[in-house]
Amino acid sequence: MSNHPFPELTLVEARILGVLAEKQKTVPDTYPLSLNALLSGCNQKTSRDPIMELTEASVAEALDNLRHRSLVIESSGGRVARYAHNIDRVLQIPVQSLAILTTLMLRGPQTAGEIRLNSERLHRFSDISAVEGFLNELAERSSGNLVKELPRQPGARENRWAHLLCGEPAIELTNAISTPASAHTSELAALRAEVDSLRETVSQLQAQLTKISQELGL
Repeated sequence: MSNHPFPELTLVEARILGVLAEKQKTVPDTYPLSLNALLSGCNQKTSRDPIMELTEASVAEALDNLRHRSLVIESSGGRVARYAHNIDRVLQIPVQSLAILTTLMLRGPQTAGEIRLNSERLHRFSDISAVEGFLNELAERSSGNLVKELPRQPGARENRWAHLLCGEPAIELTNAISTPASAHTSELAALRAEVDSLRETVSQLQAQLTKISQELGL
């Protein structure tokens, strides 16, 4: 079991922190976020895994819990309350590690290559080895490991990483299958590997489209 500097987050709390950290970098003009903007970011259909359908009440409740643990700061300037994350200060991590954790909180387990691509708007890593260096640091912290390398999936070329802010990640049953007992199981493993490959391709294309849109000012 991992040693955490604070109690484990719920999935909703992790999504909120991920959205706040993401929007701080991608839409700084509207950060800190209002409750409505935060709710919209949590329920985005793109760049999110899993996709959620949260309510204003559930987000507000999670925000209260996060405020009490100093992970979120509320400001009341103007007529609308706004919220900012404080996770980097609480965890005492650099911007590179925050970008990695944010990407994992928003998109689920990913390879180092996927993390580098998907975190480009948060921090531009020079190469995959740079990502791996910060992943290893996060996995070997004396104050509590924050990420974990998962067992390699059937047919996959690289291991994926997951954050530990919500506790130990669930590992699919098929990950533990090393010698398929039947042709059906073997076909299932192959299909899962193909789906993973397609997801990686789609993720890369989404990031490329986002970058192009930004460059064109769309």
